[in-house]
Amino acid sequence: MVLRKSKESLKRSSEFLFSEVGLEPMYIAHRPIILCLSLEGRVRPRYYVVKFLKQSGLLGRDPSFYTAVMVTEKAFMEKFICPHKKAAPHLAQDYATACKRGDAD
Repeated sequence: MVLRKSKESLKRSSEFLFSEVGLEPMYIAHRPIILCLSLEGRVRPRYYVVKFLKQSGLLGRDPSFYTAVMVTEKAFMEKFICPHKKAAPHLAQDYATACKRGDAD
C-alpha cells in the first residue's frame, strides 16, 4: 500500500510525522500503515485533538500516536472526544470540521 502513494504524499506525511509529531524513522518503519492514512483527513486532526487534550490536562494517560490514528472513528470519538464534551465543548465540531476539510483536499 505504501508503494502506491505518490512521492509528494509520502514526503508531506513523513515531514509532518518527523517534524510536528516528533516520531523517529524506526517508529514509522515498524508501522508503515501510518503512511497510508489520510494526513489531512485523519492523522493531522487526531494528532491535534490528542495534543490539545494533553496540553489541557484532560488525558489521564498518554496514548500512543499509533493507537490514536488507528482506532476506528467511533472508538476515537468515544475515547477522545465524548468524555470531554463539558470541558471542551467545541472539540467535537472542530475535529469534524478539520476532518471534512482534509477530505476535500
